[in-house]
Amino acid sequence: MDVREIMQILPHRYPMLLIDRITERELMVFARGYKNVTANEPMFTGHFPGNPLLPGVLMVEALAQLAGAVIVEPGEMARKVSYLTGMDKIRFRRPVVPGDRFDMEARVDKIKMNVALMAVEGKVDGKLVVSGELRLSIVSDPSLSGYETSILSL
Repeated sequence: MDVREIMQILPHRYPMLLIDRITERELMVFARGYKNVTANEPMFTGHFPGNPLLPGVLMVEALAQLAGAVIVEPGEMARKVSYLTGMDKIRFRRPVVPGDRFDMEARVDKIKMNVALMAVEGKVDGKLVVSGELRLSIVSDPSLSGYETSILSL
């Protein structure tokens, strides 16, 4: 899936759409994709001058977007959206810098009613840079914030 197809699944737009391509996807099972990290991205002017690093929070956001793409079908965005409502066991192992290709994978561990528990990992050059678990709330009415619907515990 290229960025145009991704935008049919996810509500994110520049500068917050953090996936350039989804290379593999099986609905409700897993997805693989990547983000090309470039030096001209706005976060690098302040994180950190002279030593640019992709912030960990943006790595997790990119993984959450990919996880959302696993559970939302194309064309459903107007009726269904996923919200990041929790994270566990997130570990950062290496920095991600401009010029890197941030390869990502998100896999469904469990879905219970409207909550999905996802295993995620990000790699650069085949080396693990981040991994953990994300909890996503699947919301049928996108006007809701999503957080009040994620009371279920997995």
